[in-house]
Amino acid sequence: MSGYSFLDLASSASVKSAQAEMGVDHLWAPGRVDRQFEAFTQNEEAFIAARDGFYMASVSETGWPYVQYRGGPAGFLKVLDPTTLAFADFRGNRQYISVGNLDANDRVAMILVDYPRRARLKILAHAERLALDADPALSARLIDPDYRAKPERIFRLRLAAFDWNCPQHIVPRFTEAEISRAVQPLHEKLEALEAENRALRERLAQAGG
Repeated sequence: MSGYSFLDLASSASVKSAQAEMGVDHLWAPGRVDRQFEAFTQNEEAFIAARDGFYMASVSETGWPYVQYRGGPAGFLKVLDPTTLAFADFRGNRQYISVGNLDANDRVAMILVDYPRRARLKILAHAERLALDADPALSARLIDPDYRAKPERIFRLRLAAFDWNCPQHIVPRFTEAEISRAVQPLHEKLEALEAENRALRERLAQAGG
């Protein structure tokens, strides 16, 4: 089992009651907190660097959760150090629900998914909103000038805990770029065969002439 520090934060009286009802409370007995899940390793850093989007949940003052997809170029969510993440937040529909929620409650829950490999990383963190000019060096590190979107702010996140989910029920899905890379060898082989056929036809035509 893994991610005890994550479950330590996510647990509540009702969660423990549900675990007891399902007969699994002994799996999550007190004292099994593993602090290794409170700092990213190279494994998590590489996984995060390959993602071009993630889901982030916040909670409003009315108690309603709100989940929003955050996207950008691959690697736009960056690991600054083993306990800190940051990303440039780009202009969307301008409702600013997540922004407002995080001004009132800085807690976020994030899910990052690698669909082809059926891997899922869960993160609990505290979010801080920064103006683009608050830390020019950080903004320069996070903003890709070739990405055609308007950055409006920086979010810096302090890690509380993370956990890896099991791959069950994750259906493999592939982006257009991933499919293009996968079929590129087939295109190259087809082009080589077509070139070979053209050469054979030319030799046959010359022999017949």
